[in-house]
Amino acid sequence: MFISVLELFKIGIGPSSSHTVGPMVAAHDFVGRVREFLAQKPGAQAAQMAELRLRCTLKGSLAYTGKGHASERAVTLGLHGYLPDALVEEDIDALVTRLAETRQVELTENKTARFRSTHDIIFDLEAPLPEHPNGLVFELLDSQGATQFSKTYFSIGGGFISTRADVDDLVAPLEMQPSTPCPFPFESANEMLEMSIERGMAIADMKHANERSFISKTELNQGLDKIWQSMKRSVEQGLKAKGILPGGLNIPRRAQTLHDDLDENPEWANINDWLCAYAMAVNEENAAGHMVVTAPTNGAAGVIPSILYYLVTHKGVTDDQVRDFLLTAGTIGGLIKLGSSISGAEVGCQGEVGTASAMAAAGLCAVFGGTPDQVENAAEIALEHHLGLTCDPVNGLVQVPCIERNGFGAIKAYTAASLAIRGSGHHFVSLDRCIAAMKQTGLEMSSKFKETSLGGLAVSMTEC
Repeated sequence: MFISVLELFKIGIGPSSSHTVGPMVAAHDFVGRVREFLAQKPGAQAAQMAELRLRCTLKGSLAYTGKGHASERAVTLGLHGYLPDALVEEDIDALVTRLAETRQVELTENKTARFRSTHDIIFDLEAPLPEHPNGLVFELLDSQGATQFSKTYFSIGGGFISTRADVDDLVAPLEMQPSTPCPFPFESANEMLEMSIERGMAIADMKHANERSFISKTELNQGLDKIWQSMKRSVEQGLKAKGILPGGLNIPRRAQTLHDDLDENPEWANINDWLCAYAMAVNEENAAGHMVVTAPTNGAAGVIPSILYYLVTHKGVTDDQVRDFLLTAGTIGGLIKLGSSISGAEVGCQGEVGTASAMAAAGLCAVFGGTPDQVENAAEIALEHHLGLTCDPVNGLVQVPCIERNGFGAIKAYTAASLAIRGSGHHFVSLDRCIAAMKQTGLEMSSKFKETSLGGLAVSMTEC
């Protein structure tokens, strides 16, 4: 199976890929299906549905932490026709306020549906849907409250969505393209290493060749460059911003102050300081609901940009090296998606920051000149030392412990790459086995520690 690096890294808005980006995409899709449904109705039958209303019910993790993750804003924006990548330059607060004042959604030229987010978005704290912990049920209701049309979606991590009809057929869980056209159709790290050794090719080169089976070299390079420029922008915007993050915890932004101190006292700065400043800058932007790149999720959006920004600004790596980094990182991310999950609601934060750290370690090792064995080793080291990491955001906000956790994920990635590049590449636990261990750990992890804010730090803070 094949997933493009340009799908794995998606430009969107914070604070969450599964709780913000996914619900927005689902809402946008549902309105499109409603329009198709109405278009198929005879005129007389359509006229009988003069009074229409839209309703969305959030289930499972979305219900428990959706308010802190701005899920209701995302649903509102999606129903009004917006998608995440179109909101990068928007004043989202002003836009949501304006949309809320309309109290309706335009369906066709002459038909609207009533919609008020405060009344028509339901946070259902009962049992989650059996297929996935992130469920959304959208309904088109008539004037009597009877359901005329309904669709169930699942936000499966990284901004990907699935319908109820498709979710049981997902592999990763996500929809992938068949790898049949790819010259290097590997589906495990072991297969990847065998092919790279047999052909004498770097992992990035094999990934590049696979991508070229679907898009041109120009499209690929432009897409990779856009991803990096978007990451760079999120770092630099975060380093300039001040103030208190929204949500009620009164968490101050710290990246700018930290970065200024490092600039003023470079003799006291080390790699850990720089990586934390860059990672925290991105995740403060994410917490504020601004533009970030899912890498592979919003909650883990700071790890890869921090490593790349450090390489570019401190080590002077080239554009080609940045592309190789992203291609290598994307390969590892795809393998983890295939063998486990990147959804915090499914496997905890080991699937988010753990995956991001493994991806970053692999990309960094490749830029260091590591062999494919060393690259695989770097990814395994980083992932191994995130196993069991819970997702327990305080107040359901992607702030504590999420912002600092990205800094530590970046530090672990750098350490893993440094260890791997100084070794032979041979190691005791393979990346494939580590991915399998992460999946099993996630399955056995209590739902209290999987993005519900019902355990861990979230509860200890409430008790204090």
